[in-house]
Amino acid sequence: MKLVILDRDGVINHDSSQFIKSPAEWRPIPGSLEAIAKLTQAGYRVVLATNQSGIGRGLFDMDTLNAIHEKMHRAVQKAGGRIDAIFYCPHPVEENCRCRKPKTGMFERIASCFNVSMKGRPAVGDSLRDLQAAAAVGAQPLLVLTGKGVTTISEGGLPDGTLVFPDLAAATDHILQS
Repeated sequence: MKLVILDRDGVINHDSSQFIKSPAEWRPIPGSLEAIAKLTQAGYRVVLATNQSGIGRGLFDMDTLNAIHEKMHRAVQKAGGRIDAIFYCPHPVEENCRCRKPKTGMFERIASCFNVSMKGRPAVGDSLRDLQAAAAVGAQPLLVLTGKGVTTISEGGLPDGTLVFPDLAAATDHILQS
């Protein structure tokens, strides 16, 4: 099975230091929806692994998160793509859960649900914690320079073998050529 793991905020949609707290605040990064469509049309299962601590912080509730994701699903479908599953961590950092990236809980759940190994699977993120979680399970970390990506690369400490791309569209082109 061809599978790709994407972070959400900063990879698919514009990020906000104030969190994406409503469907109105969710705005796709140019080219990201088309990139997901290309992956879907090439036979990839597209899965999201996203920290959503705004839930645990009380900034928005599950109904709002579902509404944000519904808007995203509709936008991706309109572009000709599909997101097969969304895994999220609702916990704030102080809860020290196993699912919040850079820990590997979401990646382990993805592997279990899809009955696959994470080894070599492309995992696209814009923050160091995305890349660390991917590397820890043997996935291929891909950094995009959208969202927090420029800050992430400038701070250094990227996992060995991390590949860097301007955006999800460029990362997708690499994935499809591999």
